[in-house]
Amino acid sequence: MKAGFIGLGVQGKHLAINQARAGHELTVYDVREEPLKELADVGARVAGSCREVAQRSDIVQICVLDDAQLEAVALGADGVLAGCAPGSIVVIHSTVRPATVAKIAAAAVPQGVEVMDVPVSGSENGAKNKTMSYMAGGSAEGLARCRPLFETSGSKILHTGGTGTGIRAKLAHQLIICINILAAYEGMMLGEKAGVDRETLISVVRDGAAQSRVAERWKKVAFSATSRRVFYKDLQLCLEYGHELGLSLPGAALAQQMIDTMVS
Repeated sequence: MKAGFIGLGVQGKHLAINQARAGHELTVYDVREEPLKELADVGARVAGSCREVAQRSDIVQICVLDDAQLEAVALGADGVLAGCAPGSIVVIHSTVRPATVAKIAAAAVPQGVEVMDVPVSGSENGAKNKTMSYMAGGSAEGLARCRPLFETSGSKILHTGGTGTGIRAKLAHQLIICINILAAYEGMMLGEKAGVDRETLISVVRDGAAQSRVAERWKKVAFSATSRRVFYKDLQLCLEYGHELGLSLPGAALAQQMIDTMVS
């Protein structure tokens, strides 16, 4: 399969490495030289632009940081859609605004290109350990074509519906995670301050109605500064999208305010 991958950050790099090591014909691009060298060392072809990646690929995957980067990569003069042939698929792995996904999908229609929004969960460790989860919005046929690529990094691949449903599911997922972190932080802080041993608290949560994977793993997972920025950004997207839908999300607002304290 001729595949492309753009955006070789802490997560995207390992997703791309897994695909190259699995034997897929992979073309990659990033603005930084270091990850490009790592991908070249495992057999990937390095392109000089996003457009060149698209020209050499049947499926182009994009894993960049935010909406501005995504629009530049997908819609720029030297971007992905400028190089895609009819019948190609563009996969958006980034967690961005649903409106941005819709904008790119609409721009791709006249070219006969399908856009799929396939955000992922698992972060860097999930990509390294091949335990990623995929939330795939798009056609069933498109997902069938992409599945061999996704399976190189994880077996949990859920078809959420048409294009746009993947990112909506991911935003709900991120909101639930962050409010779980807030609940675990406050509960564990209360219990420990009251003199209860941390491992005892974890057992209580595991065996009781407050069951929570976040609480059970409390302080066993290291949160980097990058993780905190990502959570903050994703909560901002949740709040904006909630406003569009006429929803009040006070838990999201509080979790965003507390994120640096909770995961420091």
